[in-house]
Amino acid sequence: MSEFINNRENLATTNTERMTMLKQIFQDLHNGRNLDEVKAHFDAYIGKITVDEISQLQHDFVEGISAAELQRLYAQHTAIFKGSIEEEKVEQVKKPEDQPGHPVHTFKLENQELDKLLKTQLQIHLWQFEKEDSAEHVFMLLEDVNLLLDIDKHYSRKENLIFPYLEKYGIYGPTTNMWRIDDFIRDGIKEAKQKLATYNGDKQAVIGIMNYVIQEVGEMIYREENILFPMALKNLTEDEWVKIAHESDEIGFCLTAPAEEWKPDRKGLDENTISEGFIKMETGVLSLKQLELVLNHLPVDITFIDQDDVVRYFSHGKERIFARTKAVIGRTVQNCHPPRSVHVVEELLAEFKSGKKDSEDFWIPFKDKYVYIRYFAVRDEDGKYVGTLEFTQNIAPIKVIDGEKRILS
Repeated sequence: MSEFINNRENLATTNTERMTMLKQIFQDLHNGRNLDEVKAHFDAYIGKITVDEISQLQHDFVEGISAAELQRLYAQHTAIFKGSIEEEKVEQVKKPEDQPGHPVHTFKLENQELDKLLKTQLQIHLWQFEKEDSAEHVFMLLEDVNLLLDIDKHYSRKENLIFPYLEKYGIYGPTTNMWRIDDFIRDGIKEAKQKLATYNGDKQAVIGIMNYVIQEVGEMIYREENILFPMALKNLTEDEWVKIAHESDEIGFCLTAPAEEWKPDRKGLDENTISEGFIKMETGVLSLKQLELVLNHLPVDITFIDQDDVVRYFSHGKERIFARTKAVIGRTVQNCHPPRSVHVVEELLAEFKSGKKDSEDFWIPFKDKYVYIRYFAVRDEDGKYVGTLEFTQNIAPIKVIDGEKRILS
C-alpha cells in the first residue's frame, strides 16, 4: 500500500470517480482490511471528504449490521475522517453557529462543558480511583457520572429536533447510526453509575466502563461538530432553526443553557396564528380553537399516526409524560424511536394493519410516574385501517384510590 502514500496525482477528480473509490475503500474497511492501509489509500486517492459524501457512505454501508460491528466501524470511520473533512463555505457575515442562542451555538456550548468534564474533572478522579479505590474516590466518580447523565438532554434534542429535518431532506445514514451510538453511550453511563453505586471492589470493571464512556463521548463530540452540525447548517432553513430553538426548552439543556434568546434579524414566525374555522362532527360542532383546547386539557397524552406510519398529530397538555416536539410532525413513527426498539413498533403496526389486533397495552414505571400506554388501531366505518392512536396516562394517582368520593362530598 506504500505506493499510494502522498501520491497526490492519483486523487480522484470527478464525483463519480470519488464515490466509486470511496465505496471501495470503505468496503475494504468493512471487510476487515487493516485500518492504517485503508487510511493510506484514502489519503492518496481522496484526500478530503465532504459531509454529504460521509452521509451517503454511512447510509450505504452501516445499515443492517450488529451493534458491536456498528461501534467498530463508526470508530474507524471517524479515525479516517479526522483532519480530512472539507469545511462548508458560509456566505453570511456571521455564521449561524457563532450567533449566541442559535441551536448549534448552544450545542457547541454544551460540548465545551462536556469536554471540560471529561478531560479535567472526570479523568483526574478516575486517575485517583486507579491509585486508590477509596470510598471518597468512588463517590467523586459517582458525582461526575451523575453530571454526565445530563447528556441525555443534549442527545434528545439532537435526535428529536435536528434528525427529523435532516430526514425530510433525505439524509438518513448519520441520523440512524448516530442515534444508535448515542444509546450505547447512554447505556455505558448508566452501567458506570450502577457499578459505582454498588461498588464491590471490582476496580478494573469500573476503569473499563469509564474509559469507554470518556472515549465514546469525546468521539461523538467530534462527529457532531465536524459532520452533523455542518450537514444540518447546510440543509436546514432559518425557519426550521427558529422552530428548533423554540422547542428546545421542552427537552432541556446539558450542563449549561443558551447564551441568550436567539432572534434572527428578520420578522419572526407567527406561530400563534390559528384558523377560526369550525369543524362539524356527527355529535357536535367545535371551532378549531375549542377542539385544540379540549384535546390539550385531557389528562392523557394522545398521538396519532396515519396509514403510512407518519405522525400527524399529538396533544400538548401542560404535563406531557414523554417529550414531543413539533419536528416529529410529518416524520415516520419508526424514525421517532431509538433504532433498537423499532422492531417492536413494526410488529405492532403489522398486526394492526392485518387486522390481527385492534389494541395493545403496556405499563411501565417512569421516573415518579406509573405509565399506562395504550395503542388502538383506528378503522373507518368499512373496517379499513386509517392509522394508530397512542394513548398515554400516568395512572400512579389512580392506583392508590380507595373508598369513594362523591361529587358533592
